[in-house]
Amino acid sequence: MRRRAGVGAIQKQKLEQEKYKDKGTVIQENQFEQMTKQMEVFRGNLEEFATKYKNEIKKNSQFRRQFQEMCSSIGVDPLASGKGFWSVLGIGDFYYELAVQIVEVCMATSYKNGGIIGLDELRDRLIKARGRNIQHQDITVDDLLSAAKKLKIFGNGFCIIPVGKGQYMVQSVPGELSMDQTAVLKLLSSSGSPCVSLSSLKQQLKWEETRAVNVISQMVIEGLCWVDSQNDGEFSYWFPSMFNECITS
Repeated sequence: MRRRAGVGAIQKQKLEQEKYKDKGTVIQENQFEQMTKQMEVFRGNLEEFATKYKNEIKKNSQFRRQFQEMCSSIGVDPLASGKGFWSVLGIGDFYYELAVQIVEVCMATSYKNGGIIGLDELRDRLIKARGRNIQHQDITVDDLLSAAKKLKIFGNGFCIIPVGKGQYMVQSVPGELSMDQTAVLKLLSSSGSPCVSLSSLKQQLKWEETRAVNVISQMVIEGLCWVDSQNDGEFSYWFPSMFNECITS
């Protein structure tokens, strides 16, 4: 018969397990310390890089995007930093200025589009408003999305609505769109047409008539679409926020 492990053997085994556990903890702590030091070095190099290429970051959209990706990789958000080194650089000023201009365009066009505007149309209007200077024209969709994030301080009055692959709209009125309203905008964006009818909604979205009527009626009340009763047969509903999106597509 094999002898059972005694108390001494059990205690020895327990001590060995604790020793391995302590060793593993030490290794983890050393690795974490090394990573922290590497991140600090990376952060210092990033600050030096930002200082050297400050003007280029502001003027060149591709350069700006790559810089933001580097910042994101180490958890630095220079756009959200109001104090310290990043504030002194003033890199976020570009986006603060852009955010203010986004508000101005949204407010100026809300009377006709109900407070929803396509990102492409918004970009076109901003380029015209900022002048014909080359650096002013260098505004990308990524720039607009970054600037629009700053508008969250206004609550749900400003938000970005994805309406398709790489397609976005900016909502500048209080309140949230329902899932059905968002589905209508996505349908229009994918179809390339700024208008829709109740029959096409029912057919393409597989909706019952009551559901389609309720959604369109609410969007008409909110000023998101216009009613066209001049066609023979059923009415058409035009979405001014989609005019530019459909033309460019």
